[in-house]
Amino acid sequence: MSAPTRLDARDLARIAIFAALIIALGAVMVPVPGGVPITGQTLGVMLAGIVLGAWRGSLAILTVLALAAVGLPVLTGGRGGLGVFVGPTAGYMAGWIAGVIVIGLIVRRGASTLCAWRVVLGVLLGGILVVYLFGVPVQALVTGVDLLPTAVSSLVFLPGDLLKAAIATGLSLALYRAYPPAFGGAFGSHTTTTSDHAPVPSHR
Repeated sequence: MSAPTRLDARDLARIAIFAALIIALGAVMVPVPGGVPITGQTLGVMLAGIVLGAWRGSLAILTVLALAAVGLPVLTGGRGGLGVFVGPTAGYMAGWIAGVIVIGLIVRRGASTLCAWRVVLGVLLGGILVVYLFGVPVQALVTGVDLLPTAVSSLVFLPGDLLKAAIATGLSLALYRAYPPAFGGAFGSHTTTTSDHAPVPSHR
């Protein structure tokens, strides 16, 4: 991950906007057995990775987690405080950081334009698989349930996560067509593609 030498005012504003988006999406919650609810916040994580990239996206996640650490109710269900970092959702929050980095690297590294296949691959690997790889073992450890049953029970999240991946893909491609500067000049071309051979010009 290549970090910029400094953050300008626009970078800080974009990071703050996505931190606020992730917090707002915490209002979307479906409780399930096991102590880990289905939440809209992972949609915000996916979008942060795509739009902000690995470095700035991870700063947006860290902003949310820092606010939670000082006790603000910024997580799903109005949770906050240091206790959330030792609860069953702690691994998933660590997975947000790793996941947003993976998404940013897949979507942006070596790319001259925002490609649909890169976005899909990024949100599936970074936004779902990586988050599960961090979240499931910690959930098993905290709850005292064996890893395999915990992994099987986590499949209840998969349909919702696939839906969020589809929404993140559609929203990010639409945003790139409508307003490429939202991506911080990450791409040299103001076109977006649904494949490597079918560019769709953006509005200027």
